[in-house]
Amino acid sequence: MSEQSSLFVVKPESATATKGKDITFVAKVDSSTLTRKPVMKWLKGKWLDLSSKAGKHLQFKESYDRNTKIYTYEMNIIKVVDGDAGGYRCEVTAKDKCDTCTFEVSVQAVQEEQEDNILEAFKRSGDGDEDAGELDFSVLLKKRKQKKTGQPKEEVDVWEILKAAKPCDYEKIAFQYGITDLRGMLQRLKKMKAESKKSDAFLTKLDSAYSVDKGKTIQLTVEVADPTAEVKWLKNGQEIKPSAKYVFESVGNKRTLTINKCNLSDDAAYECVIGEEKCFTEVFVKEPPVTITKPLDDVHTMVGEKVEFEVEVSEEGASVKWMKDGVEINRESAGSKYRFKKVGKKHVLIITEATTEDMGMYHVFTNGGESKAELEVEEKELEVLQSLADLTVKASEQAVFKCEVSDEKVTGKWFKDGVEVEPSDRIKISHIGRTHKLTIDDVKPSDAGDYTFVPDGYAFSLSAKLNFLEIKIEYVPREDPPKIHLDAGGSGNKNVITVVAGNKLRFDVEVTGEPAPTVCWMKGDQLVSEDEGRVRVETRETVSSFVIEGAERGDEGPYTITVTNPSGEDKADIYVKIVDVPNPPENVKCTSVGEDSAFITWEPPSFDGGVPVKGYLMERKKVASSRWTKLNFDVYESTTYEAKKMIEGVLYEMRVFAVNGIGISQPSSSSKPFMPIAPTSEPTRLGVEDVTDTTCALKWRPPDKIGAGGIDGYIIEYCTEGSNQWVQANKELVGNTQYRVKGLPAGEKMLFRVFAVNVAGHSLPATLSQAVTIREIVENPKIRVPRNLRSKLITPVGEKVNLVIPFQGKPSPVVTWFKDGVLLEDKTVGTRTSAVDTILFIRSAERRHSGTYTLCVQIEDLSDSANIDIQVVEKPGPPVNVHVTDVWGFNAALEWKPPKDDGNCEITGYTIQKCDMKTKEWFTVYEHNRRPSCTVSDLVMGNEYSFRVFSENICGLSDDPGSSKNTAVITKAGLIYQPKAYKEKDMSGSPKFTARLLDRSVIAGYTAAISCAVRGNPKPKIIWMKNSMIIDGDPKFLMQNNQGVLTLNIRKASLFDGGRYSCRAINDLGEDEVECKLEVRVLQEKEEGTKK
Repeated sequence: MSEQSSLFVVKPESATATKGKDITFVAKVDSSTLTRKPVMKWLKGKWLDLSSKAGKHLQFKESYDRNTKIYTYEMNIIKVVDGDAGGYRCEVTAKDKCDTCTFEVSVQAVQEEQEDNILEAFKRSGDGDEDAGELDFSVLLKKRKQKKTGQPKEEVDVWEILKAAKPCDYEKIAFQYGITDLRGMLQRLKKMKAESKKSDAFLTKLDSAYSVDKGKTIQLTVEVADPTAEVKWLKNGQEIKPSAKYVFESVGNKRTLTINKCNLSDDAAYECVIGEEKCFTEVFVKEPPVTITKPLDDVHTMVGEKVEFEVEVSEEGASVKWMKDGVEINRESAGSKYRFKKVGKKHVLIITEATTEDMGMYHVFTNGGESKAELEVEEKELEVLQSLADLTVKASEQAVFKCEVSDEKVTGKWFKDGVEVEPSDRIKISHIGRTHKLTIDDVKPSDAGDYTFVPDGYAFSLSAKLNFLEIKIEYVPREDPPKIHLDAGGSGNKNVITVVAGNKLRFDVEVTGEPAPTVCWMKGDQLVSEDEGRVRVETRETVSSFVIEGAERGDEGPYTITVTNPSGEDKADIYVKIVDVPNPPENVKCTSVGEDSAFITWEPPSFDGGVPVKGYLMERKKVASSRWTKLNFDVYESTTYEAKKMIEGVLYEMRVFAVNGIGISQPSSSSKPFMPIAPTSEPTRLGVEDVTDTTCALKWRPPDKIGAGGIDGYIIEYCTEGSNQWVQANKELVGNTQYRVKGLPAGEKMLFRVFAVNVAGHSLPATLSQAVTIREIVENPKIRVPRNLRSKLITPVGEKVNLVIPFQGKPSPVVTWFKDGVLLEDKTVGTRTSAVDTILFIRSAERRHSGTYTLCVQIEDLSDSANIDIQVVEKPGPPVNVHVTDVWGFNAALEWKPPKDDGNCEITGYTIQKCDMKTKEWFTVYEHNRRPSCTVSDLVMGNEYSFRVFSENICGLSDDPGSSKNTAVITKAGLIYQPKAYKEKDMSGSPKFTARLLDRSVIAGYTAAISCAVRGNPKPKIIWMKNSMIIDGDPKFLMQNNQGVLTLNIRKASLFDGGRYSCRAINDLGEDEVECKLEVRVLQEKEEGTKK
């Protein structure tokens, strides 16, 4: 919510305006404490936003003072009218702050000037001059003529007068009441007369006009007399089709056209048409005023620079108008001078190259505001950044005059003693950027003089003098012993110079002596060459420079400089120390891992770069990725690091950087990939499955939490109860979740535990809660027949039969197989028995293998048995005695008998085929025919047909068909079929309500409806009754019958409409009646709670 605070510096005050005159209200807002521009609203009354009324009568203006950060808002009322009187409010909001103030506007009539001058009423007594005598006030006591104030005229409706008048009097009435637009008056009068006619189709017509804001939704609604009437909607005479923009609704008698997201194209005339009748309206779309949210800024620039005036408005796509000094700037008049750019809500006026003619005041206008800014353009002044300097040179030397100005585009000319200098092989003139240069090679005495540079287009010049110097020197030999002047760190003869590898070393040594001494640089026994190579010596006058380009580690060592001349010798030792970033750390490896961490170790670098190693930086990456992630930003001093926040089961690599005072080394070789994993949780549900005199079978479930490392296997341990000496039962890991521990002492109580093992190690053990006594358990025999063998097993001939039937019992039971109650001795049927199950298998099933097989398991006097039915089936034989029993028209009747061999299973159907004796081709007529007979239709007249039938069971069709013994010949006789006369069913019946009336409770003032449904033939007559009184002719009730669905609509139900309603249906065969109770209740407002 916005916080109420005082933002107004100046508030508008209540005022009295004169009718017909202009009045202005001003409000000022301080924005120094606001984060964004405030929004001002001018309101009349409680809710009317005056920005929608902006135009000729109401004008709004906004300005901003950058120095005081105060916004000034003005509201101008042009030619005040009586309707402008009332209460006004201005409201300013800015993000979380707001402020408001109110003021009143009253309107008074124009005051007539007082015709009588009260001073003329004063007269002086006596006959003297004008100022003589005393004032006589008696004249004021005379009776004045008072103006008669007429009674206020009653308001007259001119249109009612025009509607009642004759056409010949229209012009007279228009002149009397000040109507000047006679054509518009006649059109409106014609329309009013057309609307006054009573309409048979419309109960309620459209209003004469509607108004809607741009972007909003409007609904045009009419009420028709016929609820089933279809209406058409037209826009400017063109029919409107339903769409997402235009939505048609029909509810009862109301027809509504909804126009969504109105734009200026929807500002048009609309019609609603029913048959020959029409009603008209006009929709006016109001476009909200476009205001300026970011005003123009003043611009100060130089000639030739690019200028941009940018303004931001409140709505995208709005049009703005640019003006300069009152003259509009548009695309036609702009030419290449101006460019216009529009980006969203921003509008930009661009001046490509500013000139002094472009100076002035620029305005931008919208339909809701304006802004202005001033453009100042200054001529560029050419500044001299470097002037010419006088030169004194000797013969054959080079003279260079150089100057620099502020504009690199400026050209110029060189003059010598007022004569332009022309370039030649010896004299060169150059212009690079802002620098102008005159170069004279091999100077001669004739080159001496005054040289001047004159910039083109500027009224100034730069001058300098060239002096030619002739020197005659007499040489007097002088002898001084050589001397080395060192300036390096260190003490004594050991001067140490430290250089970072890769950098350039230039060590200047001053050498003095007469005559000039010879300089010799040595590294050990090797002479350092002069003026060539990466390590070299450069000599100039009294300085000898020792230079190393791109220092390398091999350049480190002691160096000697020796200077000699005829007067003596001097010598100095220098030690050059090369420092560098260290070598990469070595042997980076992972020593251990956790669930999301790993311990990394490495060895320090073999070379520290000549500077002690400060610490290390670590990086890691996933093996599948190429992006390295930094693990620390501060130097880490130890060579062991625990990397955390890794993902379990993902392979990672690590690398390490060494850091010294020079910099960071290259990365080390990546470590071998490692995976953060953790041991699993303990196995679950450990239990005993079986116990014998020397063994114990254990069974368990995998751990709940396995992790990415998976499970390599399990370790089982046991110990005697009361002992802590656990013995491992398996030498190798067990992959299954069950294991039989063998070699246990009989009768002892033993404890067992199981570990899960993966690459991370052993999990916590799963231990039995109680000790197990090693002793044989007696268990009754029990056969567990698989679900698929509990019903008859059907298999085709030649297929394999392999039945596995588990059983239980201890000690191991005796297993016996029987077939049809006889001990199974068939050698083609094999059996195999283990301790927990028995298998019956037939390699190739034959029909003789069908029967009931009985399995019997026995332990001493206890036994259990189970029966298994096996049915071996094959394809059936062909049907027999296939023959044609009758032929009529295009039809033939066939009959046959089932096959003698059904394939040891039920016959499921027959497939019938026909063959034309001419073509001898067979075509299938029926498939899966259940009966041993059929009728073949659609035979061709004049043809002779033969038929064959295949029998079918679950194995498929028989291999051979049964062919008909006789044929069917289709003759021409008996082609006409005489159908039986159709007897129409009698549908007559007395009325019967299929859906009854239901009791309802409705709210007063709303339309209510009760419905039921009836059927009957002939169509019954419907009578609606209220409290046993027939409802007929009351327009409040609307009765509808739609395909037997009866509806009674009660328009705007009131308390008097409550009661019992009944509906009676009557026809010649009887009648039926239903009734319901309708309760009408008033929606009570919660006034009692408000009073309390």
